[in-house]
Amino acid sequence: MLLVSLFCAFYASAQTTYSVPMQHPSWIMQGNIYEVNTRQYTPEGTFKAFQKHLPRLKAMGVQTLWFMPIHPISLTDRKGTLGSYYAVADFTAVNPEYGSLNDWKNLVKAAHSMGMKVIIDWVPNHSGADNKWLTTHPQFYSKNDKGELIAPFDWTDVRKLNYHNREMADSMIASMQFWVKETGIDGFRCDVAAEVPQFFWERCIAELKKTKPDIFMLAEGNESWLHLAGFNATYPWEMFHKMIQVRKGLTPAYALDSVLRKIDQTYPSGSLQMYFTSNHDENSWNKADYETMPGGSHAPFAVLTQTLHSAIPLIYSGQEEPYLDSLSFFYKDTIQFKHFKRAHFYAALLALRKSNEALAADAAFKKLSTTNDEAIYAFERMKNGKNVLVITNLSDKPQSYLFVTAPAAGNRYNIFTKQTEKPKLNLQPWEYLVYELR
Repeated sequence: MLLVSLFCAFYASAQTTYSVPMQHPSWIMQGNIYEVNTRQYTPEGTFKAFQKHLPRLKAMGVQTLWFMPIHPISLTDRKGTLGSYYAVADFTAVNPEYGSLNDWKNLVKAAHSMGMKVIIDWVPNHSGADNKWLTTHPQFYSKNDKGELIAPFDWTDVRKLNYHNREMADSMIASMQFWVKETGIDGFRCDVAAEVPQFFWERCIAELKKTKPDIFMLAEGNESWLHLAGFNATYPWEMFHKMIQVRKGLTPAYALDSVLRKIDQTYPSGSLQMYFTSNHDENSWNKADYETMPGGSHAPFAVLTQTLHSAIPLIYSGQEEPYLDSLSFFYKDTIQFKHFKRAHFYAALLALRKSNEALAADAAFKKLSTTNDEAIYAFERMKNGKNVLVITNLSDKPQSYLFVTAPAAGNRYNIFTKQTEKPKLNLQPWEYLVYELR
């Protein structure tokens, strides 16, 4: 049995200006992530059909494509008609419903040829209920006191893996290396990563970096030790839920400051977070973002996900439309793309992030106090002489304010109106301003 690595808690002193010295793949620092739900993206639900969308996504500014699990789905205890993406039947094969392995390789090559990166969803905590390992290596699985296989939580279509079995851990690492070596992907988003022991991730990520030094590792989880284990980015669940509370008027805008302070105090210096207003779970189960942030209220929070301290922004499939419905987890439920009403909005933000170092994940962050911090959330990002000023009205009422902490002086270029102007001091409900200092 492997010894569990000691957990070293890290506490950084609270501060009002943040910086990120930790090393990460250089390409992610001013990058972004777009989550691809292959099954629901097109009527065909295939890699080839999705590939036709690459030029549009590239034009919008998408840099990193995160594909939800691309593996075959188990039949045993399957939920619904098509089953859960996260009930993996074979860790080194593709779901035949999506196409062939060659189709996948061609898609990765096409994305790379456009300067895009590709990461895939990885499900390390469990396998599907008829994964071949259950037959060939039953010792790979955890059992309860009665000797029965374990279905974690209420996920009755999967079986929990045993990371105290060294051969299983080696097999999992080898499976991940397969996708890096054979198909050229650039990283992994790891499902329920904190359910897998830290000692495994430390060894796994070290081995993956031998294969690809600039690999990007994203953990679904908000435990600080995930960064100590080698993950570049985690999920800021607390910030996401706080944003929803602010949108509902249950808490003032300045409540976001307490979350940022907590992140700064409890996470290793340099940790990155993937900010979002929706993802596959929040959309399917909690009606994000069309009900959690309905109407115009989505926009200022989306601006925050693109511009906050240590942020890597996420856009989920269909948010650029927007597709105002939840997507089924277990059945075919195609996104209807027609108007792309948010595409220009996202394109402006993604272009600014790419071109201006002040929005790099390691750029400094300075909160700006106003006379109306109950509703107005304002801050500056700064790096190498570059400066971006963000002002948002996080309320459903018109708001006026004055700066208590003055932003840097100079000409301000509004990236949405494409005009140089003085920062507005009267904002309409849910209005947002993003200015470059020129």
